[in-house]
Amino acid sequence: MTVKEYVLKALEENKGNCLSGEALAEEIGVSRAAVHKAIKALREEGYDIEAVTNRGYSLSASSDMLSAQGIAAHLAPPYRDLPLHVFKTVDSTNNVAKKLAVDGAAHGTAVLAFHQSSGKGRLGRTFISPANTGIYMSVLLKPLFDMSKSVLITTAASVAVVRAIEKVCGLAPQIKWVNDIYVNGKKICGILTEAITGFETGQIEYLIVGIGINCSTKEFPEDLLEIAGALEGAFSKNQLAAEVLNQLLPLMDHMEDRSFIDDYKSHSMVIGKTVTVYKGGYSPKTSGKQARVLNIDQNGGLEVLYSSGERETLSTGEISIRM
Repeated sequence: MTVKEYVLKALEENKGNCLSGEALAEEIGVSRAAVHKAIKALREEGYDIEAVTNRGYSLSASSDMLSAQGIAAHLAPPYRDLPLHVFKTVDSTNNVAKKLAVDGAAHGTAVLAFHQSSGKGRLGRTFISPANTGIYMSVLLKPLFDMSKSVLITTAASVAVVRAIEKVCGLAPQIKWVNDIYVNGKKICGILTEAITGFETGQIEYLIVGIGINCSTKEFPEDLLEIAGALEGAFSKNQLAAEVLNQLLPLMDHMEDRSFIDDYKSHSMVIGKTVTVYKGGYSPKTSGKQARVLNIDQNGGLEVLYSSGERETLSTGEISIRM
């Protein structure tokens, strides 16, 4: 790590408390001038760092800029050494994760950004990613399970996000099948899973789970104003990002026991409701079929009953529900 990264790590781990510049310099093994230079650089990047006479430096408790050091401070012990890559701006965190996969990145590697210029949504859509108002992250996974179970990945990721929001934000999120998270009737999170296959083997070598959480986003395109929202209340984006990883990675290691399905069902906002089913994905020109949602099966499939009396279990497609 650079001096700046060491200083930020120490400040994040002691947020709200003062750290002596002399002690920092001694711990890192550099001069006090080097520490002062690092503090100056961090302030220029936007970190709210106060210098207190005879006490040292303090990172404001309200400081909430995403950083690898800030996220690492909240990771559970088994994940403290996860490779974390945090960028100011990228086209898409999923694209960056794909490049890291080509270079042989480790299982659990996470890519986060302050802003995405071309964030990815499902079915080729764009995920709106304004600067500094959300958590835009992708997690690189090496599958350790039978790939016939890979359809459960997005289901498990939805549960991980819900658990993290409940723990860190104290809110009550719901899941709209298959991968949208809602709070107070507004969509605040979307999840996109992509696979990387080996050219020669045709086998899936990596899975990339892209997660976009609106934390304070207020400006949305006109066509999204009625459905898009953001998390409310005081919380740390670094802590929330870390908690998503704390929840997601254990689920990935125990996919086959499907222990998360009950949690997914208990947070479902569609079971027992009438929805419109779009098998090929929604567009303004497509007409869907109305159905009543009966249940969610052990593979994350949506069991529906059409007005004709026909029953079907959906593993792909899209649904809409009148809020």
